[in-house]
Amino acid sequence: MPVYVYRAADRGGRTIDGVMDAPDSRAVVERLQRDAYYPIKVAVQGEERTVLGLTLPVGRGRRIAGKDLAELTEQLASLLEAGVPLDRALGILEELTSHSRLRAITADLLQSVRGGASLSDALARHHPRPFSRLYINMVRAGEKGGFLEATLKRLSEFLRETQEFRETVVSATIYPALLTVVGAGAVVFLMTFVIPRFGEIFKDLGQDLPLVTQILLTVSGAIRTYWWVIALAGLSGVLAVRLALSSSGGRIGLDRMVLSLPLVGDIVRKAEVARFARVLGTLLRSGVPVVSALSVIREMIGNQLVAAAVDRLAEGVKRGAGLSTPMGETTGVFPPLARHLVRIGEETGRLEEMLLRVADSFEADVRKAVRRLTSLLEPSIILVMGLLVGFIVVAMLLAIFSISEVPL
Repeated sequence: MPVYVYRAADRGGRTIDGVMDAPDSRAVVERLQRDAYYPIKVAVQGEERTVLGLTLPVGRGRRIAGKDLAELTEQLASLLEAGVPLDRALGILEELTSHSRLRAITADLLQSVRGGASLSDALARHHPRPFSRLYINMVRAGEKGGFLEATLKRLSEFLRETQEFRETVVSATIYPALLTVVGAGAVVFLMTFVIPRFGEIFKDLGQDLPLVTQILLTVSGAIRTYWWVIALAGLSGVLAVRLALSSSGGRIGLDRMVLSLPLVGDIVRKAEVARFARVLGTLLRSGVPVVSALSVIREMIGNQLVAAAVDRLAEGVKRGAGLSTPMGETTGVFPPLARHLVRIGEETGRLEEMLLRVADSFEADVRKAVRRLTSLLEPSIILVMGLLVGFIVVAMLLAIFSISEVPL
């Protein structure tokens, strides 16, 4: 859904600027008119549009990162804990925020709150970016329960922990990916630019070449001649994967294959279970009902097999079976440790605490597994690239020695 930037005036003549997610500009105008504002200008963010004779260039704001949203949430929680009214707290945050798009969103939240809307309703106007259903539901539960400050504090902690976990996993995979790209680029350069030059020299000399060198020259020639076939095959593979992901059956099949992979499947399963446990524990601690929390989690799970298991958990909760029993019925999704801790949490009345412990445990396991996997990948990539480059060098040296008749 596109993001629109607007300027409007109230009945007193004061102008406001803000942003709004809407299907088209007419929906923005209608929403402003319902809120008793006179729209002056409505434009797609990053474009320039003239409305009612007024033209105002609008720059596209930077993407809102998780750490920026966590910082905003933590600052809002601190201000509310200090006894600052909500509208004044949002006004202070609008002045403090350096992020251009986040500042515009904060201004829109302030205007909505001053217009009589609740904070959760104001946040819902900017769903799904940057405020997810998890964010909105937690704030709504905090408003209903009268503990908004504590909810925002938990929410900021959740956002920071999630961001740190994601950054840890991404950072661990950057070096192997960079190593693969650089090594593959070096091999492609040798095969397409260096080897053909030697091939022309050998051809001019008219000498018989060793079998290894002939194979290398043949492969190099095939890559240069049929590079478009290789590119087309790669593009076809990408399109095939995208088509498979666009269908429910193909997505489930791919997710099942990922979970069945050695090492990688266990990491993905634990990461999804950790996300499930952390989100559910955070929502339950904030006062969100279990069924509503599970519906929110369903949208956040990436693997469709795990998402289907969450649906079965929701059905089990509705029929009064709790969480641990349906978790045991989902074969191969929830590890035994998660099921046992959830059962203990249900028996002792500390379900939220146990879910967060499950999240901590499995996130730690994922970090260790990713480090272990990258420690295996790095020398493996170096070894493979070294063998390829060594094969090329040996093939060239054998050809040079055979031409020069140098005894080996």
